[in-house]
Amino acid sequence: MVEQTIPVVDLNDFLKGSSSQKDDFVNTVGQGLTDLGFFAIENHGVDHKLIEQAYGLAKAFFEQDVSVKTQYEDPAIKGQRGYVSFGKEKAKDANAPDLKEFWHVGQSLPEGHELNKVYPANVWPSELPEFKPVFQQLYKQLDVCAQSLLKACALYLGENETLFSDMATDGNSILRVIHYPPIAEDANPASIRAAAHEDINLITLLCESTDEGLELLQKDGNWRPIHALNGQIVVDTGDMIQNVTNGILKSTTHRVVNPNNDRSQRFSMPFFVHARSEVDLSPLASCVEKTGGKKLYPDQTAGEYLNQRLKEIGLA
Repeated sequence: MVEQTIPVVDLNDFLKGSSSQKDDFVNTVGQGLTDLGFFAIENHGVDHKLIEQAYGLAKAFFEQDVSVKTQYEDPAIKGQRGYVSFGKEKAKDANAPDLKEFWHVGQSLPEGHELNKVYPANVWPSELPEFKPVFQQLYKQLDVCAQSLLKACALYLGENETLFSDMATDGNSILRVIHYPPIAEDANPASIRAAAHEDINLITLLCESTDEGLELLQKDGNWRPIHALNGQIVVDTGDMIQNVTNGILKSTTHRVVNPNNDRSQRFSMPFFVHARSEVDLSPLASCVEKTGGKKLYPDQTAGEYLNQRLKEIGLA
């Protein structure tokens, strides 16, 4: 049996456990995000059958002709909803595009909600009527799990439990459905499935990918593989939470490498947990004090941060 290479926690310890179990959960999460920027979670409350159903629908969509898929691509919304074609995105500072195509699902808020004027409307493929209800349900379950994890992060730092979860309530979070096709013979030799990068958001929840390939960059400069195991969601910190904690919670560099068998394909579903656009991500005074008394990261809002990164990765 393959053992995970990063700390593993059980969400039931946080939600239903004793005081000591909850404390252990908080400390393991906090230390994992401080030292590695990663941990894995079990009993996360996200239905495994729903994940499998979502992957099946993803496969069905990405198998369609390019002319069908590009009907759902709108450059005007900077790739924030619907389809983004193969080779469109690159990692920040990378010279070659990633070997992937993907679909973005965002918030589905009630009619009349003020943020409907801020967020782009979701796009749904008419060829797959089950796509919308399945991915909306998956989005909601991941969002509920994320709220608990953000509370654990706040508690680890000695802050009010809802500090980060309040930032992400009705936030501009994105469920990305990624297809990494078999490696083409004429692929750019400088390209890999996902070049080394850091996530921009608060935290990322990665649903059981269909194959191996994810690696994190350790402090010693070596790459550590992170396994795709049934029943586990892999969680990592993004630049936004690194910014607001003045670097206490680390945004760790990671990548998805090409397979040994260039005929294999891979599917992945990261849930990027974002704050609402107006949320101030300036380093917290308490975190500045803990890190030597000097702000190491800029004062900016979540919306400003996101727009900056979209330009850096080629979507805007």
